[in-house]
Amino acid sequence: MPILRTPDERFADLSDWPYPPQYHESDGLRMHYVEVGAGNPILCLHGEPTWGYLYRKMIPALSRVGRVIAPDLIGFGRSDKLTELAEYSIALHHTKLVGFIQALDLTNITLVCQDWGGILGLPIAAALPERFARLVIMNTGLPGGDTPLTEGFMQWRAFAERVGRDLEPGQLVEISLVNKPLPIEVARAYDAPFPDSSYRSGVAAFPLLVPTQPDDPGAAEIRQARERLSQWDKPALILFSDGDPVTRGGDRYFRKLIPTAAEQPEIVIRQAGHFLQEEKGAEIADHIVQFILRT
Repeated sequence: MPILRTPDERFADLSDWPYPPQYHESDGLRMHYVEVGAGNPILCLHGEPTWGYLYRKMIPALSRVGRVIAPDLIGFGRSDKLTELAEYSIALHHTKLVGFIQALDLTNITLVCQDWGGILGLPIAAALPERFARLVIMNTGLPGGDTPLTEGFMQWRAFAERVGRDLEPGQLVEISLVNKPLPIEVARAYDAPFPDSSYRSGVAAFPLLVPTQPDDPGAAEIRQARERLSQWDKPALILFSDGDPVTRGGDRYFRKLIPTAAEQPEIVIRQAGHFLQEEKGAEIADHIVQFILRT
């Protein structure tokens, strides 16, 4: 299992990212995270093809009401990267995230998740409810292979399969924006973890891991998570943007699925695309702070 580790100099002087790196290692794989603030943990999980940097506009505000922890998934950010697409799986990411949560002994967690951060994080919260206090769900889904995925996602999957390791994260983030262009220095930060295409196996693998059939790996576990979340009795806030064709309609799905979601305001983040944290981070952070304070 060859492992690549992005040179530290790639992360020097990134825009709005003053946080020193911290690492958790298990079975020879090193997971990077940043930690800011004190109190109950606010666990911020990113998706494809971003890293903890996606939360930079939210961390200052969130850290005033809790201990913000933003890890990079294996294959992304400053975390270690496997070289072969076949080495990535939902089970690998699930195991590494659960191990991370247990190693840091996180309890009373507010989960803030988007994209793969939700596909991975929500089943973990559903399976370990004793560790989680509330959910904040943004632009994500729970695809169990038993219902059709959006046309936007299927187009994205076909594109990602065609492009493979040549996919450039900074360019992808910019394409998804409602408010263009993405500043050059920000695009550079999203590209920083990947000196060349050999580092981008995780980026190439993720779109192909989304279950599209009931017997795909991870599909049964996601369906089980949906069943558990249908009985969730802790606070849940749904924050989807209005400009994301990939997850369109997901906000209505989660408000119907999770009983406690109806207890919170129905909020739509206006004029934002898939990576809503990038475009409306300060606004989203304010919603989350108020949610935490009132629950």
